[in-house]
Amino acid sequence: MIPRYTREEMGHIWSERNEFDTMLLVETLASEAQAELGVIPKEAAKIIREKGNFDVERIHEIERETNHDIISFVTAVGEYVGPEAAKYIHLGLTSTDVKDTALGYMMKQACDILLNDLKTLHDVLRRRAAEFKHTLMIGRTHGIHGEPTTFGLKLCLWMAEVERDIERLEYARKSVAVGKVSGAVGTYSNIDPFVEQYVCEKLGLEPVKIATQVVQRDRHAELISTIAVIGGTLDKIAKEIRHLQRTE
Repeated sequence: MIPRYTREEMGHIWSERNEFDTMLLVETLASEAQAELGVIPKEAAKIIREKGNFDVERIHEIERETNHDIISFVTAVGEYVGPEAAKYIHLGLTSTDVKDTALGYMMKQACDILLNDLKTLHDVLRRRAAEFKHTLMIGRTHGIHGEPTTFGLKLCLWMAEVERDIERLEYARKSVAVGKVSGAVGTYSNIDPFVEQYVCEKLGLEPVKIATQVVQRDRHAELISTIAVIGGTLDKIAKEIRHLQRTE
């Protein structure tokens, strides 16, 4: 992301450090669930929670040897928690159990920021529409003068479109706010479904109804498409405001 055009809170979500922090949270919650089931010692889950940490540069250093991001990540975390607890990190999980669940959590957070922005914009447009409901302006057809209209009506038009954008984004958020902790091919062969339920509940995610090794990418495509539609709305509003400044 280009720092100049990125707000701090959104940039933080998609920073490399936060991605690893979120993955560590998933690993920690999975360990706690495993401890509740009696699969791993409760003391090990406690140590992972209290001592779990990493150094980003150390992860990259290990990855240069392993050529595997999750192995490198888990190894780096293991150096902080110690060998006894480290052997229980990632037990029964596959890489995408961690990465896709972390991604779902991060996308949910990003959607919340965008939804808050859209609702703020909607409130402004509603207020301004009432303010300018009697402000006359020329309506155009094919870019030339047509009949009189009001600036308030134009603002209402934008407000209604933003309402639809909010609905679209809320639906897309629901689609991506999911987690998956079901093992190498999604069959729970090496992990109890309780672990998935536990992790997702703590993160405010829904367990996917069905997955293979990965959460299916139509969900992510839907979110990107929705963001593109919202971008089109904002572009249209900005362009119209620019054109309305023209001298005749």
